[in-house]
Amino acid sequence: MIPPVLYPYQLRYLRDPAKFKAAMFARQTGKTFTTTLEIVNHVLEGMAAGKPARWTIMSISKARALDAMDNGVKLHLQAYKTAFKAVEVDLGGDDLAFEVRLPGGSRIRAIAANATTARGMTENLFLDEFAFHKDSRAIWTALLPVVSRPELMLRIASTPNGKNNKFYEIMADNDGLFSRHTTDIYQAVADGLPRDIEMLRKAMKDPAAWAQEFECRFVDGGAAWLSFDIIGACESASAGNPALYAGQPCAVGMDIARRGDLTVITVLENIFGLWIAREIIELQNVKFSDQMAELARVMRQYRVVCAAIDQTGMGEKFVEDAKDLFGKERVAGILFTGPAKLNMATALKEAMEDRKLLIPVSVELRGDLHSVKRVQGASGAPRLVADRSEVEGSHADRFWSLALAVLASAGEVVDFSLCASAGTTAGAALNDYESTDRGWGTVTRVANGY
Repeated sequence: MIPPVLYPYQLRYLRDPAKFKAAMFARQTGKTFTTTLEIVNHVLEGMAAGKPARWTIMSISKARALDAMDNGVKLHLQAYKTAFKAVEVDLGGDDLAFEVRLPGGSRIRAIAANATTARGMTENLFLDEFAFHKDSRAIWTALLPVVSRPELMLRIASTPNGKNNKFYEIMADNDGLFSRHTTDIYQAVADGLPRDIEMLRKAMKDPAAWAQEFECRFVDGGAAWLSFDIIGACESASAGNPALYAGQPCAVGMDIARRGDLTVITVLENIFGLWIAREIIELQNVKFSDQMAELARVMRQYRVVCAAIDQTGMGEKFVEDAKDLFGKERVAGILFTGPAKLNMATALKEAMEDRKLLIPVSVELRGDLHSVKRVQGASGAPRLVADRSEVEGSHADRFWSLALAVLASAGEVVDFSLCASAGTTAGAALNDYESTDRGWGTVTRVANGY
């Protein structure tokens, strides 16, 4: 008997009789509920045929083991109106087994997973949330002989948890051993699961976590240059608000794009050694003259000591024009070579690890900062890459703009806005972007008048 509450994706999984079966389901889509139903069905069918069956559920903790019993196994047995005896068995130490015992010797138990407990068993196994099991490879090595008998089955169900675990290897391998089932949130909803996808996405506020928890994508968080913990520690509600600008010296970073990617300008203000992101401007598919106008507005509004600008490719002419406008002493063109990018990223990481940087609370910024990964190049040298799939419409542009701003903040550049020798005429002329041959440098008016 199959209760009618199951959705098509659950039925497809439930009706698959494979000896080895692995399910990768999105969060809260019923993977444990469905697998425990299969276990109960198997036990009851065995009892009807006079063949007792035994199952062990290995969960990530005692609490999860108890939950699998109370909200899975016991629930299904009660729905079938089947009598059972529930007991707790002390396995020694802190280990505890939650069991239901049925007539004829059949038994279902749930325990917290560890490699030692897995050894010595000879019964059907269910690894619940296997991607989150500690020492999953050791557990796998210990349990595989357990299900070596032809009549025994193995069930694995989990949400992804990066790539550094046995569950990833099982799902990624094309060995023909496992029958694999994958159901992301989109498939589950299409099959009738009542969930508001957009509400869930907004509530998650974390692109990488959304990709993993709900889209069933393996996000290799271990390779991320900036972890979510580092990023979160630097987030502040006081950042990202130009109205809070205190008039202190600023550093600017500008990552340039023309089509597709974002042009991002980041303004950092120095408050007693703490660099606060006062404003982050994002421009997409904006012509260069308008980008320069926005940079001019930033240079006028803030006391910018140094602006570090991406000079690579299309940025070459832009940097030349910016130097003519704002002075060579205030503008630094940065070529994005491999070593330069690694140095910038390292400076950014150190500033964030040392809590010397505050950034706005932003889903897009958080995802962008986390999207940069460190990988080994063909020569063995490390290089940084960004996964476009993590943040729509960006190729780590916010990351590199912030890194450029941090680079600008570290430069030993004189704050000419405070130099009396520059003269009020030069200072006023700079703010109006008029030509002057006095003071610290020459500012050239450009054709469109900004």
